[in-house]
Amino acid sequence: MTQAHADFAVLGATPQARLVAALLASSHGKSVVFKGESQSGYRLSRGIDLSSALVTRPETWALLKSTLPETTKLVARIGKRGSWSRLDPIFFADSATGREALAHVRHMAAAFGHAAERVPATLLGSGRDGLVLRDAVMLHRAMLEPALDRWLEQCKVRRLDADTPLILRADGSAEAIAGDTTIEIGQTILADDDAILTHLPASQWPELLVRQVSSTILTEPTAAIAATVMHQHDTGVILTQHTERGIVAFGPGSIDQFAAALGVLLGRARSFRQAGQSSYERILTSDGAPAVGRAGGAGPDILAGFDTIGAFLAPAIARWLCGVASESENIWLGARLVTRNPSGSIVADIGDPR
Repeated sequence: MTQAHADFAVLGATPQARLVAALLASSHGKSVVFKGESQSGYRLSRGIDLSSALVTRPETWALLKSTLPETTKLVARIGKRGSWSRLDPIFFADSATGREALAHVRHMAAAFGHAAERVPATLLGSGRDGLVLRDAVMLHRAMLEPALDRWLEQCKVRRLDADTPLILRADGSAEAIAGDTTIEIGQTILADDDAILTHLPASQWPELLVRQVSSTILTEPTAAIAATVMHQHDTGVILTQHTERGIVAFGPGSIDQFAAALGVLLGRARSFRQAGQSSYERILTSDGAPAVGRAGGAGPDILAGFDTIGAFLAPAIARWLCGVASESENIWLGARLVTRNPSGSIVADIGDPR
């Protein structure tokens, strides 16, 4: 057996995971191994990458404003045409608390230069408030994922097969056996929900993290929705309009529960037939804010609860992991450690409903 060393192992399959792995290698000169199966070609999406979300914290809008141009320029260079686009997503709510939250998000977004407008009630139906955040950036995973994989190779990030044995230690280090090579890994990063669920032992599970059964449904063509992306605050359901008027929807609940909720949300005018479905577990945080840092203060690094914006914060996360983040990045990430006490959280945000 030959011996090799890597500074980091990044486990995960999302654009956020891939971007963090490649940036650690390309921008910070770290040796990195990456373990994450391709997803876009063989399974229904479990989320989207969108540069706007139901965020009320001004410091989060400030960080997103600083990293968005950097990430967009990077993605445009790596993925070229078709890997991203700009659109006008709609966020909406029926409940009084949801409407209040939307009003707060609208003021926060506008304060940081993001065009935010109320949606006419005629577009959404009576008793419902809506907010459109103009000119958001959305990543197209099916086009971007192969390009990110090629970039990982160019950055000399070593890919590990799905069946490569990996022994994760309590201190966050790990050992991988790839063929006839044993790779000693300095620090492991669990960079998406599947990686956390698969590799984080119960003894290190933080109080902050919450498991949620969720589902995705792909519909056959039906009546068009009001925007390419729509997010309902009250339920956490996200709707995305696809080609030929099919809808991909994801949100909390088992398939039966989610299908019933989706039928109510879409209404009789958009009666739908399912073309595909999947059910899985998501990781949320009990205070609605992202979680980073070492589980138990000394274990693997966690990236969780970023909702739709995680990929756009990847440059700041990579800098923070390497100890070269800016003062504002250090403050933001340092306040969102996974070891924080969720009771009386000072970073609590709207998040998804529980």
